[in-house]
Amino acid sequence: MEIFPIKTPIIRPGENLAEIILEGIHSKGLKLQDSDIIAVASKVVSIATNRIANLRKIEPSKRALKLAGRYSLEPEFVELILRESEKIYGGVEKAILTIKNGILTVNAGIDHKNAPEGFAALWPLNPQVEADKLRRQIEAKTGRKIGILIVDSEVSPLRLGTRGFALAISGFKPIRDYRDERDIYGRKILITLHSIADDLASAAHAVMGESAEQIPAVLIRNAPIILDENAKSKEMRIESGKCVYAGSFKL
Repeated sequence: MEIFPIKTPIIRPGENLAEIILEGIHSKGLKLQDSDIIAVASKVVSIATNRIANLRKIEPSKRALKLAGRYSLEPEFVELILRESEKIYGGVEKAILTIKNGILTVNAGIDHKNAPEGFAALWPLNPQVEADKLRRQIEAKTGRKIGILIVDSEVSPLRLGTRGFALAISGFKPIRDYRDERDIYGRKILITLHSIADDLASAAHAVMGESAEQIPAVLIRNAPIILDENAKSKEMRIESGKCVYAGSFKL
């Protein structure tokens, strides 16, 4: 597998993300091939689609003020978290654990980092729609059949630091099901499903970085994927009662 970081100028609201990414790929002397994956940072998808909020225009509620004091966050930022979250579990300093789009995530995916001054970036309004749209645009311009991976960062229980995860996919199967296969000793595999999309997202995240790298896209070639135009991001989700973490919460 090969991974090519794609550097771009700073992306502004309303700009054509497909064109910018393709220009970045061409500037590296690369041409897209069938079955390539383009991983894109969720932040630039949000900015390009104007999913950013002016914190100066947010009026915090009483609950936001209370949680802001408890977790050392700006009240306006916490108000956005309350508006964007489906559920709030609790938190620690600077981080509130939430459910957003059926995903267990910190601060409902909202982030100041690499957003314009005074603004916060929200997750794309519909990550699946944006992934599908970006794939269709790039395929139309290049004639290649590719996959799109929208990447965000997450933290794992009792592990320090961020890693990448697949917020949305388009054009390829995100999961490989190992159930009913056998291991090297011939034992039948009972529960293992491999999140190919999350592994690729973490590989992309490793070269995207987390500060001023200006690498919002990564070209992944020869990945172990199966193209599938009908694949959807919801295939990666699990019911809370079946999740070892969410199913163990005593709330």
